[in-house]
Amino acid sequence: MRVTGIIAEYNPFHGGHQYQIARAKELSGADYCVVAMSGDFVQRGEPAVYSKYLRARAALACGADLVLEIPSLFATGSAEDFASCGVALFSGLGAVDTLCFGSECGDTAPLLRAARYLTGGSAEYEDLLREGIKSGLTWPAARSRALKVLGVLDPDTISLLESPNNLLGLEYCRALLAQNSALTPLAVLRRGNAYHDQGLENGQASASALRKVLSQSPLGLADPAVAPHIPQEAREIFAGSAPLFAGDFSALLNFAISGCIHEGIPFDRFEGISDDLARRLARMALTPAGWEGRIRQLKTRQYTYTRVSRALCHLLLGADARLTAKARTCGYAPYARVLGFNRSAAPLLAAVKQKTSIPLITKTADARKQLTGTPLELLNQDFHASHLWQSVYCTKYGCSLPNEFTQKLTIL
Repeated sequence: MRVTGIIAEYNPFHGGHQYQIARAKELSGADYCVVAMSGDFVQRGEPAVYSKYLRARAALACGADLVLEIPSLFATGSAEDFASCGVALFSGLGAVDTLCFGSECGDTAPLLRAARYLTGGSAEYEDLLREGIKSGLTWPAARSRALKVLGVLDPDTISLLESPNNLLGLEYCRALLAQNSALTPLAVLRRGNAYHDQGLENGQASASALRKVLSQSPLGLADPAVAPHIPQEAREIFAGSAPLFAGDFSALLNFAISGCIHEGIPFDRFEGISDDLARRLARMALTPAGWEGRIRQLKTRQYTYTRVSRALCHLLLGADARLTAKARTCGYAPYARVLGFNRSAAPLLAAVKQKTSIPLITKTADARKQLTGTPLELLNQDFHASHLWQSVYCTKYGCSLPNEFTQKLTIL
């Protein structure tokens, strides 16, 4: 049995994702595909547009065989934390052979070369990196500058690191090396529009372009511009729900900020909020603003939109920096929570149960019998994140909890 793994968000699931699953199986010769997927909040520091249960079901309907949830602390973390958790999760399962990821270059070799250097590191590189950040450069820009000054990588490899999917692929390779993982990395050439492209023309639209249309069009998934980019199986699954966006959480965010001030809780208690960012937030705390308004208040050349959004998301979720540090010490993924699987993948599930070195959570009611300490705290954090997402959904759309929230395991 050969098994390939994909770390993903599927926010929302679209045709490019379906292609990647099929291509990953083809290139790796895999019999099955396991997906480690973000839950109800994603790495950009925002809520997912659709619930994790619906997105897991869409993935299963379009080629995936088993879907696991990335713990929310790392699903909303930096690229390094996101990648490290996904790699640890697959490594812990014991049944996954390859890690497939989309990239603009479609070539694993240069990403591994860069990963080997950056994982080894050097005092000179670290000094140049800090110098670049102090000068006002963003972290990725400071890294590219340091590598160019040192001349340790060829210019073509350095230029690859300026593309978002290549950067994430680099982090996957670094995590594999740092964890001494037996997984084999395999880059899949990304098909369709660029990661940040907001257009729906010229091939497969990006997830960000689809989210933009969903947020602006009253037709939602029924918009003729969206339909060609989302597989019919996924459209049918999403059709019974409605999307959520960051702005829908503005009131909860302001309440969380106000609560910290009232209770004297320092903002830097939360993951991703530095002393400087905490001071900036304290100065702006009582100035009314929505989610995007808050980001504009805090954004600087050094604090990018995404970094600020992640920091605010951690504050909203009550993601304590100490718990995050403990979870890293526990190996990032001290359990594997199953969101769904295909009946045809019964041999895969049997192999995972036999080989896994971490607890496999299929029933949340039994989780407290399987987990204690930091792993249980990590799972409780996931419950809290999902409850917040569901509460905002029901407040916005005036409904009781629909079936996709109460069904804890999808079996297709």
